[in-house]
Amino acid sequence: MSADQENTHTIPAEQTPLKKETHSCCTPQLARIALAMPEAAQTTSTPSHPDISQDAMVPLPGGIFQMGTDYPYGFPADGEGPIRPVSLSPFAVDAHPVTNREFAAFVDATKYRTEAELFGWSFVFWLHIAEDRFEELVEDTVAQAPWWCKVPAAFWKQPEGPGSSVESRMDHPVVHVSWNDAQAYARWASKSLPTEAQWEYAARGGLEQKLFPWGDDLTPQGKHLSNVWQGRFPHEDTAEDGYPGTCPVEAFPPNNYGIYSATGNVWEWCADWFAIPSTANVLHDPAGPADGQAKVMKGGSFLCHASYCNRYRVAARTSNTPDSSASNIGFRCVKNLG
Repeated sequence: MSADQENTHTIPAEQTPLKKETHSCCTPQLARIALAMPEAAQTTSTPSHPDISQDAMVPLPGGIFQMGTDYPYGFPADGEGPIRPVSLSPFAVDAHPVTNREFAAFVDATKYRTEAELFGWSFVFWLHIAEDRFEELVEDTVAQAPWWCKVPAAFWKQPEGPGSSVESRMDHPVVHVSWNDAQAYARWASKSLPTEAQWEYAARGGLEQKLFPWGDDLTPQGKHLSNVWQGRFPHEDTAEDGYPGTCPVEAFPPNNYGIYSATGNVWEWCADWFAIPSTANVLHDPAGPADGQAKVMKGGSFLCHASYCNRYRVAARTSNTPDSSASNIGFRCVKNLG
């Protein structure tokens, strides 16, 4: 099936609907904590590799910036506001999300197995599954969002399930990584996951209270600057930006800080537990609450569209359980400099 043609089969009905929650088109929650957790998923040890990708990081001076938004067309339950001054210490951030090539180096060095591999399945967006193998590959769907399909043996190296490969996508962001997987990679690379404040500061690129890393217009002068959905969600993606799924991490121009793929492409895990902000006071190096049920994700993905999910704005946020994975979830890392 051509990537820019509408899929001829309908969104599948659920045979035995997965008892999971979903944030609209964003990402499905696997809530695997309710299942028997494989022991390896809890105890995997990964030795550090201090020299990995340090040259691909951008040093940032920190300082005070205005975090959050009062954007009237966001999602109140997401807690995008209030706008609040946040002070950050200097840090360096990956210029782009971790790629399949970089994640493969981690796996080769450590023999790490992702949680999608340990559990034996992950979620794949329905239009990206080969139509002639749909019934064969799809085991189940999410009740409230049946475009998310449970595909056995879908994991980072087989992003659409058996028969798919990342060989031609080594410069695309790695996907099907849980927060726990991202943490394991960050430890190995002698880095960490960004706090939500660090992520938003880097993504804004020095612009104050703009919707996107480049300004307030999604497509200035008709030019696409990020990888998001065009067409009629979830039935047709016209891929006017050139990509029906993930794209190379440097496919679009960087922001003023030299940060690529800050919005669109894939959701990115943050270190923080998800909570609704409750103060407008100046905060220094905020790291979120001490515990919680779900981790913050930022940036939106190739599935975001104004008609259904406009969370591709820099202040937008969502969350997911730390063991969740899907074909539009990735991450990048940071390193403290102070």
